[in-house]
Amino acid sequence: MEEALAKIRPHTTSNLAHQKAPANLLQALESTFQEKRTDRTPTAYFAALITTLDGSIQKKETSLGDGDVLPAELYLLALVAPFVPPPVIQTNLNTLLSLTAPLFPALMAHAPPLRSQLTLYNAVFRALDKSQLDVSAVRQSFASILQLCLDPRPKVRKKAADIVKDVLSFPPSPLIRHPYAQRVAEWAHIALQQASSGALPKSKSSGKGSDTSAAETAIHLLAFLRPVLPNLPLDAIPPITTTLLTLPRLGNPYLSQAAYSILSNLFTASTTTDTASAIEQIPAVLNAVLESPPAKADNSTSPSWIRVLGDAMFAYHVADASACVAELNKVWKTVWSYFETKHPQTRKAVAESLALLTRCITSSIVKDSISDGEAGKSPLRSIISQMTKALDSLAFASAMPELLSVISALVSNLGFRMDPTKSTTATEALLMPLVSKIADLRVQKGFEHKEAADAVLSTAMRVVGPAVLLAAIPLNLEPSDRQAGKEPRAFLLPMLNQPHPSLLGHFVSYFVPMSERMFNLQQKADSEGRQSEAKVWNVLVAQIWTGFAGYCHAPSDIKTALTPAFSQLLSQLLYGQPDLRPPVLRGLKALIESNKIIASQVDIDMGESSRSDNAITPEQASKNLTFLKTQVESWFAVFFNVFGSVDRDNRGMVGDVISVWAELAEKQDIAKAYRKVVDLFRQSLQQSDNGNTTAMTQDLLILLLSFLDEQDIAALFSTCLAQEVLCHKDNGVQKRGYKILAKLLEKGKVEEDALQTFQRLDELSVGLAPAAKKDRFILLSLLILRVPSESLHIIPSLIPEAVLGTKEPSEKARLAAFELIVAMGQKMSQGGVVKRSMVDGMDEDDAEASINEYMTMVAGGLAGASPHMISATVTAVSRLVFEFRESIDAQMQTEIFTTLLVFLSSANREIIKSTLGYIKLAIHTLPIELLRPHLKELVPALLAWSHDHKNHFKAKVRHIFERMIRRFGWNDVYQAAGEDQAAKVLVNIKKRKERAKRKRAREDDDQEEATKGNVPTGDAFEDVLYGSESELDDSDEDEQVSRPAAGLKRKGVEQGVRLRVDDDEPMDLLQGVASRLTSRYAQTNRRRKPGQDAGHFKTDTDTGKIVINEDEESDIEVSSRKAAKDVAGSAYRESMTSVDGFTRGPNGRIKFNKDTKKRRRENEDEDGDVEMADGAATATKKNKRPMEPKLGHEFKAKKAGGDVKKGGVDPYAYMSLSQAAKKKGRNRTGISGKR
Repeated sequence: MEEALAKIRPHTTSNLAHQKAPANLLQALESTFQEKRTDRTPTAYFAALITTLDGSIQKKETSLGDGDVLPAELYLLALVAPFVPPPVIQTNLNTLLSLTAPLFPALMAHAPPLRSQLTLYNAVFRALDKSQLDVSAVRQSFASILQLCLDPRPKVRKKAADIVKDVLSFPPSPLIRHPYAQRVAEWAHIALQQASSGALPKSKSSGKGSDTSAAETAIHLLAFLRPVLPNLPLDAIPPITTTLLTLPRLGNPYLSQAAYSILSNLFTASTTTDTASAIEQIPAVLNAVLESPPAKADNSTSPSWIRVLGDAMFAYHVADASACVAELNKVWKTVWSYFETKHPQTRKAVAESLALLTRCITSSIVKDSISDGEAGKSPLRSIISQMTKALDSLAFASAMPELLSVISALVSNLGFRMDPTKSTTATEALLMPLVSKIADLRVQKGFEHKEAADAVLSTAMRVVGPAVLLAAIPLNLEPSDRQAGKEPRAFLLPMLNQPHPSLLGHFVSYFVPMSERMFNLQQKADSEGRQSEAKVWNVLVAQIWTGFAGYCHAPSDIKTALTPAFSQLLSQLLYGQPDLRPPVLRGLKALIESNKIIASQVDIDMGESSRSDNAITPEQASKNLTFLKTQVESWFAVFFNVFGSVDRDNRGMVGDVISVWAELAEKQDIAKAYRKVVDLFRQSLQQSDNGNTTAMTQDLLILLLSFLDEQDIAALFSTCLAQEVLCHKDNGVQKRGYKILAKLLEKGKVEEDALQTFQRLDELSVGLAPAAKKDRFILLSLLILRVPSESLHIIPSLIPEAVLGTKEPSEKARLAAFELIVAMGQKMSQGGVVKRSMVDGMDEDDAEASINEYMTMVAGGLAGASPHMISATVTAVSRLVFEFRESIDAQMQTEIFTTLLVFLSSANREIIKSTLGYIKLAIHTLPIELLRPHLKELVPALLAWSHDHKNHFKAKVRHIFERMIRRFGWNDVYQAAGEDQAAKVLVNIKKRKERAKRKRAREDDDQEEATKGNVPTGDAFEDVLYGSESELDDSDEDEQVSRPAAGLKRKGVEQGVRLRVDDDEPMDLLQGVASRLTSRYAQTNRRRKPGQDAGHFKTDTDTGKIVINEDEESDIEVSSRKAAKDVAGSAYRESMTSVDGFTRGPNGRIKFNKDTKKRRRENEDEDGDVEMADGAATATKKNKRPMEPKLGHEFKAKKAGGDVKKGGVDPYAYMSLSQAAKKKGRNRTGISGKR
């Protein structure tokens, strides 16, 4: 509420009456609060406004013009009411209704105060209980609001509709549905009946005919009904649905589209909620919709009508699957008939609807189709046959992507197993010929929809698995297949990397031998110098092993497939094949994770809906995990060796796999592995020159920390808290040492004395590397939490290190330092004792710990000897002021503010930069009452830096002034400025702000949405200190609107399908037509093929090789050599004479040449002679004004050079003096020769 009121207060000086009146009223109320010493609570504002409104009505001050009191009172009431406690509104309900309800008739003609009244009633209705909702005045007011839902004014209509939606969405406790829901349903039903009969009243604001106005009002009614429908009673849905079906008969396409869209939403909601009454009506709705199909050329209504059929059928399937089956074939044929349209949106709707219909296919339909045979005429067989024929049909050429998406949905939805004991799916039994046909289309040369075909094949790979799919669609990648003329299908390999039901044994028996053969072919090609062929085989091997992870998703044959021989092969690949290491690691990780997920699930019913996704049961997954536990020790050895052999940047993936397998391992396996790593760690510490091994062992220890017992953790803590680790010459060893200590503290299993640990860390800070500071700050932040409340004297010794850490170059180190400062503040704010006698250099008595005492400690750095320390202290104080703004008392805030205000007069820019950051934060955070007395000192101090451009001080100061003007008002800030010259800066800021406001007002809504805004960083302190830069920064610059390229395809324009001419080969339009068609869109967006520029070269007729004549030089080579020669010859002259050149003075300072007309003219003359110049660029330059002919040009001799003068020759020696005297203009020459 305070934020909303703060936006109103500055408008007391506004020139707009409707802004000024609420601001003046608010100012008067708050001055009354101040006189009576009343807290500014929402209840106080509400009571004062009710009293003021009562007085205005008693005085009959009920005029509703701009600047009048009544609209201002309603506006403030609407703003305050949402924050008023509900009991207050319930108590004052009668008073509120008696004052505001009679205003409805008068407000109808004035939209702004009417919207304020509606907002007020929104808060009132949501605050009432069930008994108060039955009050006649309340019901009558709600009826008035319902009528406003059809108001011709858009803002009023939307506000009323939002109120009804909000009221119904939040029924009074303990009711589930609002008492007004039935009344809203009845009103909506009556209004819909009037709309369908054309009896709705004509809109007063429209000058159109009555039919058009009635249709528009009906559209408004449907817009209101869409969000309200889920909150209406269930028994009210059928009559509304019946009436909705009559609206398309009015012939208005937009009305029909809206009605069908609402029906779709209703059916979609019925699949997730219990709306049985709506489901009972589905057969009647289906028949009614099917009986009124739109014309296929009706592009506006067809998509919505088609979506209704799909949504209704799916809702019918959820409610009664057996009854839905009877309607499936009829609805499918109806929707399919719209597939031949040329309208993209209609085709898209058909694809979505058919995809929903494929989800209505039950196991009974599948069983009938399987028993019927391939030549049968069951409904599912007919659908499959229809799709197969459509792939070759010319009529469906433009709908090929949508058709393939429907096939993909069918393949996915038939992925259930008919017999739980067998792995055969319905897709495998029925759709493999169709999938094979799509694969054949995919390899044809002219087929353009390869991405959509790949989606179908990828879905088939996921549903039936590679073992089934590759049996029907072989890869044909090996030389024997190529010699037989078979088309290769390498595009299937990337599809292996997804979960599928095939067994891991298939990969071992099929792909492992294939990869070995391909590897041998690669080695042979390498040895024979065929590098391109070797690269092809290398890529194929990599793609095969990328699919290894897909086989590792909970296979049921782990015990038989993961043999010692196969495990040895995987180990060899991890050791010797860096390119194949990532896919192998992904597979081994998926092997554990997938089985753990399934084992943790509750046993599911393996009935009709059993999918091929979970090919094993939780019991089988548990058995797999038990088997894998026996393999942990050997795999740990492999993983640790691989971890040590790779460089630091590539250890992340190996570490992830180690963590996953460690979660599965037994405690003895973890302990055994830990002891080996610790022994290696201690040995490497003794070898002073071996930092890499030490860092590697530390990384392994970090991975194993979560699985260690308390004894091992204590030993590791003492090992890392040593000089050999924390003062190691390798930065990485130090970082990891601090990181291990921090992670051990996070686990909470370390029983170490915090004070002794602090003392030890203080001794080891001498050899601290800058790279380890971040982890040291994190460790200190965790240790602070363990300090006893009677031992807080340790904090003053940590403050200097933490404060200086806020100036670290590393952003992560700075953030960690800030967190340490805040953690110490939180510890001090919890209370305790600071024994000053134990602090170095202090003999004072003990002090009680508090946030004020901590602020005093931190502020001691302001007396530092270096500007760096002072600046860091100001930054730390700023963070603490922001973090503990609610805890620090007003006196301490004032002392901090006045102290830091002095630093604005410093001459050091580092201190000024930090101080400006604090001032900006203070103006944003601190109370106005605390800052207002200091404006006379603050404003002149800021104005002193308002003309300094270095370090962006001018922009920072300007932004601070903008915030000050928003918080304190223009008058207070301007009066504090003092001098006229200083006040000019504020006047300029005000003008820039007004100019920016006018510019934004001129912009369109689209442009406003496109303007860039400041994205919050997620850290509130960072957003306040560095975010929300000045809104006027770019106000003086004209925005350049980029023009869209003229050649781009306009949205919604259909690009037609064409036949591709392929030399003189005859074309069969009845078979394989999909590969012979092309579209304009595909031609313009076709990717550039490698080597397509080879056609520009000559070729040898015998061998077909490209012939390049080395004696001939290309145009590029000639131009480049000429340009290089020109540059080499004129570089020195250009540096001395051109606009971009410079010279050096006697003291070595650079002085750039002045940008004069003469130099620009000389540059243009020289640019015209360079052959490398871009002709297109010069042609687009702005045409210059033609040069005016010089005086006496008609006497110029064609061959003579003229009189010799300084700077050239003058061909105008002879001319009449009278002619010269008549010459007019700025540069005229007089008779005497003077200018």
